[in-house]
Amino acid sequence: MRYLTFALGKGRLANQTLELFEKIGITCEEMKDKKSRKLIFVNEELKLKFFLAKGPDVPTYVEYGAADIGIVGRDTILEEERNVYEVLDLGYGKCKMCICGPKEASGLLKHHELIRVATKYPNIAKDYFYNTKHQTVEIIKLNGSIELAPIVGLSEVICDIVETGSTLRENGLAVLEEVCSLSARMIVNPVSMRMESDRIKELINRLRTVI
Repeated sequence: MRYLTFALGKGRLANQTLELFEKIGITCEEMKDKKSRKLIFVNEELKLKFFLAKGPDVPTYVEYGAADIGIVGRDTILEEERNVYEVLDLGYGKCKMCICGPKEASGLLKHHELIRVATKYPNIAKDYFYNTKHQTVEIIKLNGSIELAPIVGLSEVICDIVETGSTLRENGLAVLEEVCSLSARMIVNPVSMRMESDRIKELINRLRTVI
């Protein structure tokens, strides 16, 4: 039996995933050792391998078959636009992708004005404005605190993930429109889905019983 390899998004997502997997009897003791410098963790008994990757890299590992299965936020799946199957909503890491800005910017969205949108997610923003709203905008890609952009006049609005909205409120910004809801998802390589169909489907069904 060949190994099934999992790519897990680093951080809180990986921890929540391992907790979920433990509920269905999948453990990886090696991963609990915070001092470990290992990159690949193995459960020999179940023929499973795990590795941690930066969120945006997970769909890439899965598309190219370096991992059979990936666990990553839906925002990353939408942004990276990789050829993978999204098979399961894991139900944690819930938040929303929203268009935010000062309240007075809502008129610019209603009247389809040409505006600038700052975001870490240019593909999601482009798809929303061009294909859903049919509004022409200039997308500005940023990597740091997106909330800063409308405050300093770089953009009229931002497209960003909102969990509680407290950072927005503290800076005089508000949610103006909701783009989509987000959570952790399981993705599968299309070839793996065919070759290891029974094992992967069994895993999905077992996870469904505890989600």
